[in-house]
Amino acid sequence: MSDSDISTPPASSFILRYGLAVSSVAAALFITYLLRPDALVSPIFFLAIILSAWFGGIGPGLVAALLATMAIAYFLHPQHSLRFADVPHLFVFFVSALLVSSWSATRKRAQNLLQQARDELEIKVQERTADLRQTNQQLQAEIAERSRVEEALREKAGLLDLTHDTVFVRDMNDVIRYWNRGAEELYGWKQAEAIGQVTHQLTQTMFPEQLKKINDELLNTGRWEGELEHTRRDGSKVRVASRWSLQRDEQGRPTAILETNNDITERKEAEDALQKTQAELMHVTRVTTMGELTASIAHEVNQPLAAVVTNGNAGLRWLAIQPPNLLEVRQAVERIINDGNRASAIIGRIRALVKKAPVRKDLVDINDVIHEVIALTGNELQRNRVSLVTQLSDALPLVLGDRIQLQQVILNLIINGVEAMSLLEEGPRELLIKAAKDDSNDLLVAVRDSGIGIQSANLEQLFDAFYTTKTDGMGMGLAICRSIIETHGGRLWATANSPCGAVFQFTLPATDSRVS
Repeated sequence: MSDSDISTPPASSFILRYGLAVSSVAAALFITYLLRPDALVSPIFFLAIILSAWFGGIGPGLVAALLATMAIAYFLHPQHSLRFADVPHLFVFFVSALLVSSWSATRKRAQNLLQQARDELEIKVQERTADLRQTNQQLQAEIAERSRVEEALREKAGLLDLTHDTVFVRDMNDVIRYWNRGAEELYGWKQAEAIGQVTHQLTQTMFPEQLKKINDELLNTGRWEGELEHTRRDGSKVRVASRWSLQRDEQGRPTAILETNNDITERKEAEDALQKTQAELMHVTRVTTMGELTASIAHEVNQPLAAVVTNGNAGLRWLAIQPPNLLEVRQAVERIINDGNRASAIIGRIRALVKKAPVRKDLVDINDVIHEVIALTGNELQRNRVSLVTQLSDALPLVLGDRIQLQQVILNLIINGVEAMSLLEEGPRELLIKAAKDDSNDLLVAVRDSGIGIQSANLEQLFDAFYTTKTDGMGMGLAICRSIIETHGGRLWATANSPCGAVFQFTLPATDSRVS
């Protein structure tokens, strides 16, 4: 209730309040008149004024004071007259009545205000108590939830300690916050020693690329996977397959990184040994293939050497005549130089193919590779009466690969086709080499023969190690060829040719560069 509500009561109570003032004064007059009609002032009038002001407010109190003064003047002394013979006395009564009325109304108002303040205070106390009770309940719920989460985290931490994998958590400054038992066993540092350390400094991490690039991928995708090299406490190196997961808070801000590492040191050493063995097998296969082509190689080298001898004798004859024919001598010398360069190129290709060299990736023109292999197998084709047809598209894209390994694949496929057709007693012996782009704009090379063919049940077995249909074969040629092509990002497969023979095809991913 406001001050205006107290000083200005609602209109519905107006009659009651002022009626109380009139009735209380009338009752006081009646009682006074009956008890002491000769008395000028009676305390009963003050009681009526106090009641009117107390229950009605200042307005009814003033009305009661005025009515009481007039009643005393008219009804009591002198009776039935408003001459106000005793004016000072009446004035003192009226002023006293005003003070009593004001005092009574003020006290009532103060009491109402005090009651209102008490009520408001009680309401606020109740509201505050309810808020405190609700806050207390929320706090208890949060404490219970936190206890549950902490218990769940302790259980999870216990489970993480059971795994053999290395698991640790670091903040966004790479400071270790959790270090499981697997990490202790792999790296040698106890949990108390590792927590608080910067992980990359502690383990001397070697990254496969720039750390900034790795962190950018982690922030963008929320995870990263790769291989890392760490250093143990004893100084030994360990290779791990590492997986990083980013943790964010409710606002989406990154807060921590969970890193899980698996020790792959032995596996990587085995892979390196396997790659070394494969490289040696590839070299053995190339040398074996070159041994099978000894006659063809001798023929290819003898041709330019014989031409050198012939042109040298011709030059001597042109010098012996009188006068010497220097023009013919010059032409003979030029032919000797060209034949010498041709012989040198043949020997260079043979040495490159046989040489045990590390793998290297260059931009390679597949048409040039095919022509180089054809030059080495020309005599083998003639000896087995094989007709060679080439369909090499112009403007083919370059491929990124090892030139010698690609030569080995094409050489192996040509030799296999020639041997398959050498078993035919009659019928055409035609070998087709085709190079074009496939539907995906990658490079497609196909070697198709008209030999005895391959049974459909054996198509996939052809590429298994040590599987061979030759009586004196090693069974490694096609297996190595498929490994080479897959290492280059391509695919090698075989199908039956119609009406006879087989087709070996492989694809290689093309680069943006093209053969001019």
